[in-house]
Amino acid sequence: MGVAAAAAAVAMAVGGVGAPAVSAMSGETASEVTAGTSSEAAGADSVQRGLDRLVRADGVPAALASVQGEGKGGRGRTYTAGVGDLATGAAVPRDGRVRIGSNTKTFTAVVVLQLVAEGKIRLDDTVDTYLPGLVRGDGIDGRKIKVRQVLQQTSGLPNYTKHDLRPRYYEPRELLDIALGYESEFAPGERWAYSNTNYVLAGLIVEEVTKRPVAQEIDRRIIKRLGLRHTYFPAPGDATIRGPHPKGYLQETPGAPLRDITELDPSWAWAAGQLISTNSDLNRFFTALLTPGRLLPEAQLDQMRTTVPADYFGKGARYGLGIVSRPLSCGDVYWGHGGSYPGYETRGGATDDGRAVDVAVTMQPTDKAVMSHVDEVVDTALCGRR
Repeated sequence: MGVAAAAAAVAMAVGGVGAPAVSAMSGETASEVTAGTSSEAAGADSVQRGLDRLVRADGVPAALASVQGEGKGGRGRTYTAGVGDLATGAAVPRDGRVRIGSNTKTFTAVVVLQLVAEGKIRLDDTVDTYLPGLVRGDGIDGRKIKVRQVLQQTSGLPNYTKHDLRPRYYEPRELLDIALGYESEFAPGERWAYSNTNYVLAGLIVEEVTKRPVAQEIDRRIIKRLGLRHTYFPAPGDATIRGPHPKGYLQETPGAPLRDITELDPSWAWAAGQLISTNSDLNRFFTALLTPGRLLPEAQLDQMRTTVPADYFGKGARYGLGIVSRPLSCGDVYWGHGGSYPGYETRGGATDDGRAVDVAVTMQPTDKAVMSHVDEVVDTALCGRR
C-alpha cells in the first residue's frame, strides 16, 4: 500500500474506529467450533451464528472468538468464521494471534499498579515526581498531572494519534513530543477523554522507575507469570506477527478492495497498543486480573476498578485505571478494554464469577453497526444465551 494509505491506517488506530465498512463478501464461509462441541451444537450456538453474521452480512474477512465458562473448571470453546487469507483462501487459524491494540493499556496499568503495591510509585504523585521537567506544553504541566489521572484518562493530555503519523519506527519520546506540540484538552481532573498519550507516558514512568524496558516488565510480571504462551510485545523493527494468525485488512474508501495491512511497524502504539495475543490468552489475563492476589493485591485492584463515566465505550460504560466496565443485557457487568489496530478489532472481557469472552475481527469497520454486532456476540456469550 502507498505511504498515504499506511499513514491513514496508523492515524485511525489504537483508540478509535478504523477503516471504512466493506460490503458483504461473496463465497462460502468457513466455520469452526472446538473443545468438544458437536457440529449440531455448533449450528445452534449463538456465538457461532454471531460470527457468521459478521462475515456474511457485515463483510469482515474473518472473525474469531474464545469463550470461557464460569469458574476455574469452566469449559472453553473457540470459534472461527470467514477466511484467514483472502489471497490464498486459507482457513482462519483456531485461536490465531492478532494485534490487540488498546488491550495493551490494561497490561501497562497492571505494571504501574504492581509498582504502587511495591511502594515504588504513588498514584497521587505528579508525573514530575518521576519524569521531572519532561511534560511541558501549551496548558500542559507535569507538575499538575497525577499518575492516577494518566491511568484514568483524566489528565487532559492531547491524543498524539489524532495527528499525522507516518509508517515508520518511532521512539516513545517522539510520540510524547508529538502530543506536547498541541494544546491541553482540559485541566487535569476536570473531565474524561481518551488519549493514547497517557499510556505512552505511563510506559515512560515504568521505565524510569524500574530502569528496564516496559516490554520486559510486561513480559516478566504478567505474560510469564500467567503462562500467556501466545502473547508478546514485538521487538523494535518487528512488523510481523509470529505464529498462526489471520491476515488483517484495510479498506481505504467505501467499496474499495481490501488491502493486506498485516505487517506494520507497531512502535507508534508502544505501551498504549503494541501487544500481540490470542482471544484465549486475553480471557486468561482478564480472569486472572479480577482475582485478588493473582496479578494485583486487593487494594490496588480496588483502585483499578474505581471508575468514572466513559460513554466513549458505549452507554453505561465506565473507565477505571486502564480497565473498562460495561453493562450486560442480563443485568451483570463485565470488565475488559478492547482494542483497535489497523487490520484488527478486539472486544471482550471477564465477569467476577469467571466467565470470559474475547472476539476479534480482521478489519476496522467505520460503520458503528458492525462493531455493535461484535459487542452483541460478547454480550450473548457472557449472558449464556444459545
